[in-house]
Amino acid sequence: MEAKTMTMNALVLSNQPTSLLKRVSKDNLVLSGILAIIATLFSLFLLFPLWSMLKKSVQNSDGEFVGMANFAEYLSSASVWTSLSNTLTLGVTVTTIVTLAAFGYAFALTRSCMPFKSVFKALGTAPILAPSLLPAISLIFLFGNQGIAKSLLGEHSVYGLIGISLGLIFWTFPHALMILTTSMRTSDARLYEAAKALNTTPLKTFFIVTLPSAKYGLISTLIVVFTLVITDFGVAKVIGGSDNVLATDIFKQVVGQQNFAMGAVTSIILLFPAFLAFGADRWVKKKQKSLIDTRSVVYQPAPNKVRDALCFLYCTVISIMVLVVLGMAVYGSLVTFWPWNQALTLNNYNFTEISTYGWSPFFNSLEMGFWTAIVGTSLIFVGAYAMEKGRAFAPIRQLLQMVSIIPMAVPGMVLGLGYIFYFNDGNNWLNPLYGTMALLVINTVMHYYTVGHMTSLAALKQLPAEIEATAASVKMPQYKLFYKVTLPVCMPALFDIGMYLFVNALTTTSAVVFLYSTDTIPASVSVLNMDDAGQTGAAAAMAVMIMLSAVCAKLIQWPIAKWLERRTQAWRKR
Repeated sequence: MEAKTMTMNALVLSNQPTSLLKRVSKDNLVLSGILAIIATLFSLFLLFPLWSMLKKSVQNSDGEFVGMANFAEYLSSASVWTSLSNTLTLGVTVTTIVTLAAFGYAFALTRSCMPFKSVFKALGTAPILAPSLLPAISLIFLFGNQGIAKSLLGEHSVYGLIGISLGLIFWTFPHALMILTTSMRTSDARLYEAAKALNTTPLKTFFIVTLPSAKYGLISTLIVVFTLVITDFGVAKVIGGSDNVLATDIFKQVVGQQNFAMGAVTSIILLFPAFLAFGADRWVKKKQKSLIDTRSVVYQPAPNKVRDALCFLYCTVISIMVLVVLGMAVYGSLVTFWPWNQALTLNNYNFTEISTYGWSPFFNSLEMGFWTAIVGTSLIFVGAYAMEKGRAFAPIRQLLQMVSIIPMAVPGMVLGLGYIFYFNDGNNWLNPLYGTMALLVINTVMHYYTVGHMTSLAALKQLPAEIEATAASVKMPQYKLFYKVTLPVCMPALFDIGMYLFVNALTTTSAVVFLYSTDTIPASVSVLNMDDAGQTGAAAAMAVMIMLSAVCAKLIQWPIAKWLERRTQAWRKR
């Protein structure tokens, strides 16, 4: 009997490595396939287009190598230095104003007991639902040559750096607000208690406790806003007047003069400040340390009548400004013929009579947003899971992690121009994609890939490490763990990523402005074309339709997100 038992144990032990080998091999097979697909997509739709643009910058119109001659010719023009000066001036000015304004707003939302916080938060982030063209059009109605509030600018014209600055302040404010609100939401109450025990004045407490705790959020805000400002194209194109910036120079070189080599050179120049800002942001994140530990107490502000009243007044003023800009765009879209016939009408929404494209750009944008959300969310999350939770091919996973961060540093116009050089080449087997909806979707996914990837990583890192260890101990294949545990638990994050991609697909202009055809023109580009044709009311109407679509998507998201949280996040509560 004892010998029989020993024989059976030996058989079990001998079979364990075989079964383990089979399980690991199957997991590794799936993982290798996913990593291969991600690497191929990165190569075809990110790295190769950027390489094509780099090659074009050192070639002449005949495709011959000319070295740095294009750069020398480009930099010898005085207008180039004017554009560069304007770009940097806008970057510094807008970044400073937006960071200060958003910090005050975030402070009011997180460090005060003022009423209507939810309303103020919604109004503060509302501009992110509108394309950057909308504030520019609204500012024309307000301060243009026939604007209703033109006198407020005195002798200054809104067409130029002033108008670009105002439009970019409006458009970048919610981006800064979201970063600062997140960084200021969590703070250790023990620090404030210590300051109070030492009889520290509120002003000194602000500088030695509040400001240091938000330091990294402030630095990230400066970098993100600066990058958005110097790479934006829409505001400067609509309201820039004769003041050029690097982003509009690219558009004029490519669309206006068909000078693709100089367009590539301008793109390379624009990449430098974007990459510097991106590098600074990565350095800051490495230096950042958590200020919260297991013994920390979450800070809850105590009521203070003076502070709460000032915060309420400040947020009210900012919110009124946001409502004025958005409301003016809506009003302008309803005016018969600005400014001579201000009777209200819906004729500007009759796109069939106004534009040769009719309503097709609007439906194209909805289709592009839908596929971008579905395809992008699936690709980004599966890729992030393979890179973060994979149990093999560590060097490849680390390399793909690095590549997945690149899209954040590449401006939309630069990526779009790279797509022209790569996909509009008759010798490229992917050339049939050019001008199709598929390429617009792919371009949009790649453009916004990094934010979705980082969101996915944040969701995956919240999962307890014991889940992976337990699954391995019971020999559960990793792909089963993914769809039985990881996917349901991370569903709210996936829904947020999908909504982010959908809204940005609706509002993006810079990346897709070079890639559409007559059948796939998106609504944001249609706004640009109608404004160029002098149809400002119709342009405002299409921009309003984009904004309303994004608002409706958000309203649909809210109850679904609440339901998903109840169904999938119960494990967080004890």
